[in-house]
Amino acid sequence: MHIIKLLLSLIILMMASGCSFAQESALKNARLVGGPCQGCEAVLDYGDRTLIATDTLPEFEQNEPRIKITGTVYQADGVTPAEGVILFVHQTNAQGEYPKRGGETVWERSYGYIHGWVQTGADGRYTFFTFKPGKYSTQPAHIHPIILEPNGKYYWVGSYFFEDDPRLRDDQRNPSAPRGGSSGVLSLKEENGILVGERDFILGKNIRGYE
Repeated sequence: MHIIKLLLSLIILMMASGCSFAQESALKNARLVGGPCQGCEAVLDYGDRTLIATDTLPEFEQNEPRIKITGTVYQADGVTPAEGVILFVHQTNAQGEYPKRGGETVWERSYGYIHGWVQTGADGRYTFFTFKPGKYSTQPAHIHPIILEPNGKYYWVGSYFFEDDPRLRDDQRNPSAPRGGSSGVLSLKEENGILVGERDFILGKNIRGYE
């Protein structure tokens, strides 16, 4: 039993070391592509966290409806899972505001504290748990994603939207060339008391100046 526990500890340590190396490599070579992006540097600002494929955003437990968003990130061929990709997401609270705690600097002054980071494993999968954000102004409810590739390229992709939102425009439901290869319109289905939506990404798809 002691040997098994030791082996499991070593495996976990090796996985964490691999993730840390991939994160350091991405930061060292960071380069914004795909046009201007205010606050996109947030994807680089995870500090000393060792990122994994799943994260839970702040206030998940305090809000309804709770949602789980998951999917696969693929290489440019649209088939091969992409490992080591970091996905940053941020959203409003249930009132449609980007809440602050005070003392925010740089990008957090606009984005607030409801955000998180995930990093794909060998299967390219990612998952984050959150709640349905509120609407603000004339915009439909949405969640903003930013991608950081292991090679250091980072860029914004189209927002996650919700299929039943009456504020969705036609160009949001059916974009002609969606960044990341998918429109982001989620059709949520209840599974074990939580609403689940899925969205895949293709690295570099429809990203101007990607090459």
